[in-house]
Amino acid sequence: MSTSRMDLRVILVGGGRVGYHAAQALHDRGHDVVIVERDPDRCERLADAYFATVIEGDGTRPDILRQADPESADAIVGLTANPGSNLGACVLAARVNPDIRTAIRVATPEGAEGYEEVVDATIFPERSGARAAVNAITGDTVRSVETLPGELEVAEMRVLEGAPVAGRSLAEVALPRGSLVVSDAAGDHVPHPDTVLEAGRTYLVAVEPDVADEVRQLFQG
Repeated sequence: MSTSRMDLRVILVGGGRVGYHAAQALHDRGHDVVIVERDPDRCERLADAYFATVIEGDGTRPDILRQADPESADAIVGLTANPGSNLGACVLAARVNPDIRTAIRVATPEGAEGYEEVVDATIFPERSGARAAVNAITGDTVRSVETLPGELEVAEMRVLEGAPVAGRSLAEVALPRGSLVVSDAAGDHVPHPDTVLEAGRTYLVAVEPDVADEVRQLFQG
């Protein structure tokens, strides 16, 4: 089932901090959200927020999950702190709706290994939090895109005066393999070899972890 349209019906299993904010963001984008949460106090808080239908109970139990109607849902996301419970809920939902998109929260980046054969996507929220913290600490000369799920980093990089790339075209700059300038300074065009990296301007740059420091040095000096 396609999840590209704007009126998705999404089941979230787990209404803690991650589930709460995910539900709010989905609601703000016009999607229909159902949260399955076993803690009564969390259920009350979620119900008072008025951005999701709330079902109290264990989302890994078929009788509870059935109340969320996975047959008519476009996606189910397990967001509890227990990856096993998240996986169980997704497997149950997929049994009654093979077209449903599934995603689970994992405890570590390495924890995603193995799950990829069972679910469509894995989520490690702490990575986004770490990127947000780094952005707050380092200022605005280099800012990571906080929502990227994998190891690849997409960053907003400002070219400082005197930096190795300042005033040079992409054709003249020897960026390391594993890096790519994605946008020009205006942010409305894909750059070409003649694009000049201007001092004081900010560019969107994709970098693999092994070359991230080298690319930053080229832009920062």
